[in-house]
Amino acid sequence: MGLVLFPGDDDTSSPDLSWSYTGFGVFRRWLAQAEEFALDEMHDFGGQRPWNDVSTTLAPLLNHPDDGPDLTPIQCAAILPRLQEIADQPQEGSIDPLLQRHIDDARQLVVVLQLCIEKDVDLLFG
Repeated sequence: MGLVLFPGDDDTSSPDLSWSYTGFGVFRRWLAQAEEFALDEMHDFGGQRPWNDVSTTLAPLLNHPDDGPDLTPIQCAAILPRLQEIADQPQEGSIDPLLQRHIDDARQLVVVLQLCIEKDVDLLFG
């Protein structure tokens, strides 16, 4: 069983992104690390640090229950620029396969977010 992120446009040919729940957790920890904090120290992720203690436009994605509410097009638009920056950071030398997977996932998520914004639909978690 896993998690799929997809645009709420009722078009089955629209791009989507899927992970195992564990894989999505690993991806979010990688994004939090890129934002210079540890997800595991945050409230709701085993830690005590409140979310208002960190400043990141990725918070709606990082602090999102796996089976929680959808993200609105406005939230998608707020997440998109920083996610794009992370996905586009140059990598030197050979890339660790896990890092390459995270970069590929971030790039795919950028495409899905762009579609949500263009079509003015929510990003669904299913």
